[in-house]
Amino acid sequence: MVHIKRITPVLCVEAIEPSLQFWTERFGFTNAGEVPDGNKLGFVMLQKDGVELMYQSYASAAKDTPSMAQLARKGPTFLYIEVDDLEAILEASKGVEVVVPLRTTFYGAKEIGVRDPAGHVILFAQFTKPAEQ
Repeated sequence: MVHIKRITPVLCVEAIEPSLQFWTERFGFTNAGEVPDGNKLGFVMLQKDGVELMYQSYASAAKDTPSMAQLARKGPTFLYIEVDDLEAILEASKGVEVVVPLRTTFYGAKEIGVRDPAGHVILFAQFTKPAEQ
C-alpha cells in the first residue's frame, strides 16, 4: 500500500500577486517561499496551520513544462477547505465574489464558496457534526 504524506494544490494564474495578497491579508497565510520571474513572481508557496497552497504563473509554467501550461489555462480549480470557524471566514471574505451562497448541506456542513482573484473557486466548510471518513 502506498503511503501519501501530503497533497498540495498548485493553482496556475496569470499573475500571482493578487492571489498572494488574498490569502495573506484575508486568511493569515504566510509566504513560505517564492521564485521571481522577471519583475513578477513566477511561483509562491503559502502556509498556515500545517496547510500548504502553491501558485504558479502561466508564464513560469510555460517555461517549465509547456504542455502542462496549456492544460492549466483550461481551469479553474476548485478547492474544498474544512475550517473550524466559518464566521471568521465570512468576515475575511467580505467584498469577495460569492459563487456558492451560504448553505447547510445534507452531510452536515455549513458552506460558502468564493472566487479568488484568479477565478479559482474556494469552498469553505464547517461541519456541524463530525465529517464521515
